[in-house]
Amino acid sequence: MNNRKDPDRRFCVAPMMDWTDRHCRAFHRVLTRHALLFTEMATSAAIVHGDVERLIGFSEAEQPVALQLGGSEPAELARAAKIGAELGYCEINLNAGCPSDRVQSGRFGACLMREPELVADCLQAMQEAVEIPVTLKCRIGVDDQDPQIALPAMLAAVQKRGIRTVIIHARKAWLKGLSPKENRTVPPLNYPLVRQMKTDFPEMELILNGGLETLEQGIAEQGQLDGLMFGRAAYHTPWMLASVDSLFFSGSDPASSPEDAIAAYRPYIAQQLAKGVRLHSVTRHMLGLFHGRRGARQWRRILSEHAVKDGAGLDVLDAALAATRPETIDA
Repeated sequence: MNNRKDPDRRFCVAPMMDWTDRHCRAFHRVLTRHALLFTEMATSAAIVHGDVERLIGFSEAEQPVALQLGGSEPAELARAAKIGAELGYCEINLNAGCPSDRVQSGRFGACLMREPELVADCLQAMQEAVEIPVTLKCRIGVDDQDPQIALPAMLAAVQKRGIRTVIIHARKAWLKGLSPKENRTVPPLNYPLVRQMKTDFPEMELILNGGLETLEQGIAEQGQLDGLMFGRAAYHTPWMLASVDSLFFSGSDPASSPEDAIAAYRPYIAQQLAKGVRLHSVTRHMLGLFHGRRGARQWRRILSEHAVKDGAGLDVLDAALAATRPETIDA
């Protein structure tokens, strides 16, 4: 079906396991109103058979937010996509890039780069089940594949099934010999190949991902590609997101300082504490907020040491913020 209006993908924050949960997305949303946010990857089997609210529940305040699925069984992925659409997600994305051992054993993630027709079957089934956009996130190849062959083969296969948008992590994944962590940094980046795909597949919307550290670098590498996706840099140095709306969407930035962002996020923290959520579960996503600024070390130390304690509340957040002020910073 795939009839609804596409979200604006000029800037996206990547799906990151154990990081981009609903608390992280709520925090990122006080920094940027317009960036497309993604959930952690959730397997289609877990969604179809498990606790949907616990796994992929979210708030409308996080919108626009896309649900990323992992799996390789078309009918099951279609059911999971329909559940996600009914919850209100604005996009469903299929993961063909994660290199973890668990993903490999389940025949999904990056190993799907070897099976472009299966990926196309999965995406087609998902599209037929929902009326929101269905997209793909992939690598440029795996193991001994030649990316010059593997990547265009994948794009050609999914384009034939009506898939318009692909997010490309500009590295190979080595499924044997490298850990998932090493796969995020060791294989060399190949931005020129991704840019070449836009020339070869001009009707597709192609988003660049992988190794982007600063907004300036992303803009320089983007070329004619349609958007950028930032991962670890956006998580570890989240203040970069506070410039996204003005740089990419011609909008006004919602927070003029880290202190503004904390003030905007504070009601959400209070709400979660009232529900019994531990402070650390919410504030762990804020540790890098003052990166490169005065008081960053004190901010991280206080939150890291005290937010994990039983009964920790907003007083810990206030103490961490107070420690960033010039008069309280250690000499």
